[in-house]
Amino acid sequence: MERKKVIEFLIEAKRATYAGNGPERRSSRPNSHDLEYEKANLKYIDTYLGGENFAGEEALWDNDKPFWSMNYIGRIIADGFRGSFLKEALLNVPAEMPYRGPQYYEKDNYVYKCTVDGDFDWFSGYEEIYNNRNKVYECMFH
Repeated sequence: MERKKVIEFLIEAKRATYAGNGPERRSSRPNSHDLEYEKANLKYIDTYLGGENFAGEEALWDNDKPFWSMNYIGRIIADGFRGSFLKEALLNVPAEMPYRGPQYYEKDNYVYKCTVDGDFDWFSGYEEIYNNRNKVYECMFH
């Protein structure tokens, strides 16, 4: 499948699920959070465990055959974190970096930063949020 179409689908799915406050599906494991999006033969599933400390995976299927995934682990590390700001940043995921959010996003007293090494086939990254220059959140992904 053409990479450009895969990335377009991935971004559409991200915006329709967690970042866009999409509905959760029935838990696949005890107390897991599961979000799904499908279009034609493509399927996206994001499933994670936890809240303030969390771990999860986003994955893509073509005709029910998995072909791409990303694991992530993160935590809230200080008072002042706002989940709505994280979701707003994640809605701005760019096609050239379709993993989490943009390299930089700022609103009010909040700043989101994301760095990535590698490309769509093999990558690792780190995102962080600051509130009034104090780091309140961090997440690693690969």
